[in-house]
Amino acid sequence: MRLLSWCLGLEKRDWERLIDSLTREGILRSPRVIKAMRTVPRGRFLPEDMQSYSAVDTPLPIGFGQTVSAPHMVSIMNEALQLEIGHKVFEVGAGCGWHAATIAEIVAPSDAPRSGWGRVYTVEIVQELAELARKNVMNAGYGDRVTITRADGSAGFPDEAPYDRVLVTAAAPDVPKPLVEQLKPNGIMLIPVGSAHLFQTLIKITKGANGKIVEENLGGVAFVPLTGQYGHRF
Repeated sequence: MRLLSWCLGLEKRDWERLIDSLTREGILRSPRVIKAMRTVPRGRFLPEDMQSYSAVDTPLPIGFGQTVSAPHMVSIMNEALQLEIGHKVFEVGAGCGWHAATIAEIVAPSDAPRSGWGRVYTVEIVQELAELARKNVMNAGYGDRVTITRADGSAGFPDEAPYDRVLVTAAAPDVPKPLVEQLKPNGIMLIPVGSAHLFQTLIKITKGANGKIVEENLGGVAFVPLTGQYGHRF
């Protein structure tokens, strides 16, 4: 028990140092995102053999050929989404559930009245990962703010549309039209676009009040390929 407590304390210190470093570098900027990243450490969402690497700023394998994003990338995406309390967010690719939980802590903070909470709807195409994400999210205390569904998220999730924000955590060959259609006016979507393995670009899509779409290139990234109806074909 004493050894376990020591290991957990070491992991917490390492995570705090990483968040401090990302803040100094200007990757983390807004108080809400910084607070969420501190509150929701990556380690509790990782497979047991990966937990000691939770504060290493790199993607990590979570099984079934998938990875969880590096903390700096989750920070970049959460900042670019311009999330606010009360937002309804759709995520394509739940993975292990960590990214969805960080977003939930921003749109539905644990210290805010439930009446003002937003919600995260996340879809995972791999059945085993959907189950893992659901378990992790529940254990972390976000089951009342995150809904996880096993489905093809590349076509969106019309049951709960439209959304204030849409986040895609795998690289698509092109921007799926249904995701843009399910985005609210004045909404923001982030999606990696490019080949299945290299030469991907993180695209920020803003839909104006009149429905006009504006795209912004946020730079090169490397994500696992999006599968499903609007994903890559293998």
